[in-house]
Amino acid sequence: MIRYTKLTPKMTKICATWAGLFAGLAFYAQCTPPLLNDPVDVSGDFYALENTYFLADQVDQFNPATHSGTVIYQRAQYRIRHAFNNDLSFITPVKPDDFPDNQYAANPSLPFSIDFISPRTVRIRMTSGPQTHPPQPELMLEGPVPHDDSWRQESTPEGWRYASACGSITIVRQPFHVELRDAQGRLLTSTDHYDDNKSTFSPVLPFGFVRRCSDYSRSYNAAFTLAPGEKIFGCGESFTALDKRGQKLTLWTDDANGVENQGEYKPVPFFMSNRGYGVFMHASTPITCDFGHTFSGVNSLMIGDDELDLFLFLGTPAQILDEYTKLTGKSPTPPLWSFGLWMSRCTYSSESQVREIASRLRSEQIPCDVIHLDTGWFETDWQCDYTFSPTRFPNPTGMLSDLARDGFHVSCWQLPYFVPKNKLFPELVKKQLVVRDRKGNLPEEDAILDFSNPRTVEWYQNKLAGLLKEGVSAIKVDFGEAAPEDGLYADGRTGFYEHNLYPLRYNKAVADITKKIRGENIIWARSAWAGSQRYPLHWGGDAESTDDGMAAELRGGLSLGLCGFSFWSHDIGGFTANSVQAMDQDLFARWLAFGMLSSHSRCHGDAPKEPWNYGAAFMDEFRTVDRLKYSLMPYVYAQAHDSSMRGLPMIRALFLEFPEDPGSWQVDDEYMFGSSLLVAPLLHEHENSRNVYLPPGAWTDFQTGAIYNGGWQHLVAGKIPAIIMVRNGSIIPQMDPAQCTAQLDWTKIKLAIYAPSSPTASGLICLPGEKNPTELTAKKTQDSFHLENDPYPGKIRWTLGAHAF
Repeated sequence: MIRYTKLTPKMTKICATWAGLFAGLAFYAQCTPPLLNDPVDVSGDFYALENTYFLADQVDQFNPATHSGTVIYQRAQYRIRHAFNNDLSFITPVKPDDFPDNQYAANPSLPFSIDFISPRTVRIRMTSGPQTHPPQPELMLEGPVPHDDSWRQESTPEGWRYASACGSITIVRQPFHVELRDAQGRLLTSTDHYDDNKSTFSPVLPFGFVRRCSDYSRSYNAAFTLAPGEKIFGCGESFTALDKRGQKLTLWTDDANGVENQGEYKPVPFFMSNRGYGVFMHASTPITCDFGHTFSGVNSLMIGDDELDLFLFLGTPAQILDEYTKLTGKSPTPPLWSFGLWMSRCTYSSESQVREIASRLRSEQIPCDVIHLDTGWFETDWQCDYTFSPTRFPNPTGMLSDLARDGFHVSCWQLPYFVPKNKLFPELVKKQLVVRDRKGNLPEEDAILDFSNPRTVEWYQNKLAGLLKEGVSAIKVDFGEAAPEDGLYADGRTGFYEHNLYPLRYNKAVADITKKIRGENIIWARSAWAGSQRYPLHWGGDAESTDDGMAAELRGGLSLGLCGFSFWSHDIGGFTANSVQAMDQDLFARWLAFGMLSSHSRCHGDAPKEPWNYGAAFMDEFRTVDRLKYSLMPYVYAQAHDSSMRGLPMIRALFLEFPEDPGSWQVDDEYMFGSSLLVAPLLHEHENSRNVYLPPGAWTDFQTGAIYNGGWQHLVAGKIPAIIMVRNGSIIPQMDPAQCTAQLDWTKIKLAIYAPSSPTASGLICLPGEKNPTELTAKKTQDSFHLENDPYPGKIRWTLGAHAF
């Protein structure tokens, strides 16, 4: 029975107080990360009623010669307007409420500067207050930022304009604007001012910064205009729709635990627009990018830092990537063997098992270059101590030597976290090589290596050096996304600034020691930040073994490639299927074609991925697709070097090759594999055909030789379960496959000519040991093509044909 009690006024007041308290707690729970290492979304701070906002209002002073000056910021706060049972918050200028009122700037005048980096690149820097911190190394940048003198000042009544051969930037005095234009004078984007939003009833926060009521910390909101029909691409390995317009992304390295969500193992604070510009947010703090999600016409870049440092780029997508990677670094080409098949599962657990797998791969004629040892090569599974288990790997040196003699390289898993039962845990804590909390204790259960500490890097690299000297060829750089946000790091900063840099430091530590010991540019990493592309390569995390997982993985790879990462891979078949019975063979086969037509190809996951586990018919199909990758190795290797030189991804969105074609900007389930091959994976169960968009021009079906014109076509796959099309005018160099890349015969190259509507064809070739690819050209005389240039006279026997598959 429920008893009803009449409340006294005092009881009513108490209940109301508690109700308000619980409501406040509920709101707080919604606005703060409820779980450890949940992504930090700073956008809530930019809409909080209690905070104070400073809106960039007008230029106070400006020196045209140094292109620097100060900007006056108008103090503002949110106000509530009520109308007919509806409340709406809107930003409005306010008077200061500081005391003493003559001791603090009501509307501060703060520094800003423009620097010219190249004819296509401009740097904008602003500060929200005095900067007294010690200088920090600019880890995201490859080296010193260059200066370009080609920009000329032009007179303009509204302010100051600087122009190069590629475009112009205008600083408008009042109301304050920074306007970016192309070489034809077309406005690409502009900062958003308070006055620009008077035509809407929707709340819009203009360009400026927030000062939090709770601690007076400050963060910038770099608000820029978005045009009708504008598309946005980038922000790292984002698995959501490729076009980010209308999305809200949180750039915070995150163990996404899959690919069918908004988390990112590899966020990158860079994006480009189809209007011909790109933006690099040079910051390591959490960043929330609102690409017209809250208000369709405004792009709000909410950056946690109290300084603003933006690089703006002008040009086509390829030109923008070239400029961006000149600053942050291009991906060096990994060794030839890394482009072969990597065979793995989670996990091989003994030397005898590894030897058996290697022997079976060779006896079944399955080409393979790498065997990966995941979490089970230690004495205790997952407990990383950099030592092969003496009970299960009794002779690791002999095993590595024997595998190398048979053409196999070995990759080994490890991670930067040490559980309390790990024998290295006490040493790490005692030597203070780990992240600490504000009291000096461990902020979490594990001991987490602090890569901002040079002593930690030295200790860690010494551990890896032993493995590399013993014969291990590559280190799997797993995890790295969970550096504590509230931790204190050896460089004196908190995780607010160090969390996103952690993968970059981690990637660098492994890459540097591998390069020193092995002389090769190779790691196998999951986490990344801007600049990590200098340390190839990265894979797409723990994808769901589903059709949606495969499609999302492709979107993530395309998105990461649009941020300067030339090399990328993914777990063929997905990671999550945990047994042969759970691994759908149809999905495995379709994913295999996608995987082998990627820069790097690894079979990995909870389920065994060795093809003989799935029957003789499947193994025959596996072998056919695997051999295709090896037969295409001359094309793959040349395209790898070309991509490295130009800062382009090997798996690239169509619009990188066809920027003038509107249709190419719409497609996120196809890709160019290098410059000449278009691949459309089969993304639905038991599908052997699909609708494919072909950019303008003639295209040849790689498997049948049939010719198609640009536009939408319904195409049927061949024995390779994917649609593979060749661009008109292409030379695709090929060779006979072998059991590993070391056995490939580079003295015999087949040049497949695909030029149904062109009298000439061209392609690239790059032999092992070379760094720069050489262009091959062929010309048609009568009914056949002949090679016009032989870059290796007497060294290679060329065979020319219409197509060679």
